[in-house]
Amino acid sequence: MKICVINGPNINFLGIREPDIYGRETYKSLLEKIKNHCDKNGIDVEFFQSNHEGAMVDKIQDCYGKIDGIVMNPAAYTHTSVALLDAVKAVGIPTVEIHISDVSKREDFRQVSFVRAACVKTIVGHGTDGYLEAIDFLKEYVK
Repeated sequence: MKICVINGPNINFLGIREPDIYGRETYKSLLEKIKNHCDKNGIDVEFFQSNHEGAMVDKIQDCYGKIDGIVMNPAAYTHTSVALLDAVKAVGIPTVEIHISDVSKREDFRQVSFVRAACVKTIVGHGTDGYLEAIDFLKEYVK
């Protein structure tokens, strides 16, 4: 099984950006945590992070025919991007939407997720462990 973890804007600043909301774990340590989890479970994983919506769309499209599942934290694009929604729909790859914080308890604008309509599951508020939950879910879902 091969999974692609796609992260949107500012996720590369984990540990620096609003640590009271997102924690002190760095982006590098998040990737190591995910890689170790995947290695233990016999899952190939690749990572992609961009602050640019079009680059994220390109990456989703690039996954077509190569990837079994996507774990995506669209970050701010969650609330604005029809393009990411359409890309996930277009490729038809099972996708789990992940958010480190509990967006349901934050600002009103964070209550809207465009991409959610194309995802098989959404995980919010479980910190970076939500990524591992998403991977475990996809492992079972794709069987």
